[in-house]
Amino acid sequence: MKKLLLLIAIPVAFIAFRDINKSKSAFDMNKTELRPENTVEDIYQFKVTDINGEVFDFASLKGKKIMVVNTASKCGLTPQYDDLQALYKKYQDKNFIIVGFPANNFMDQEPGTNEEIAEFCKLNYGVTFPMMEKISVKGKDMHPLYQFLTEKSRNGLEDSEVAWNFQKYLIDEKGHLAMVISPKTLPTEQKIIDWITK
Repeated sequence: MKKLLLLIAIPVAFIAFRDINKSKSAFDMNKTELRPENTVEDIYQFKVTDINGEVFDFASLKGKKIMVVNTASKCGLTPQYDDLQALYKKYQDKNFIIVGFPANNFMDQEPGTNEEIAEFCKLNYGVTFPMMEKISVKGKDMHPLYQFLTEKSRNGLEDSEVAWNFQKYLIDEKGHLAMVISPKTLPTEQKIIDWITK
């Protein structure tokens, strides 16, 4: 009888041990596929200079959803300033902010000085969201912030290239890149509203 019990117990123990090992292997495999959160950079590491020459620290925006957008004053898409301002006005009290970066990377459509750009934005579009000093958003002199936004190895989401003026990068409340929006997509598109309000 003892021998019979032993003969039954050994295969049962073997199957249980095999199943545990299978589960462990699956767990280990899944664990390696997941990107450790601490390897994904966030936007809070960046301090930039605003259009008035003051330091603007992205760490001060923790807990907010952020839209980063490269702008230009002499572009066919320049009227998007109206939509950006309307969006900012509507949602600025709901943990949302827009940060504009004038850039002259596309057909010299932002040729002005920081002072001229600031005056243009205020007089023509009543812009009240934060505007930064003019930078480069592509090429060899690309600003470090845009290196973060466009490189998957740093932002953890995707590689991208700034295609034209008014490309939008949406950053979540933890400072991580959440979405890249085409220049021609209006800031008031429903998918952007849904993202802000979800």
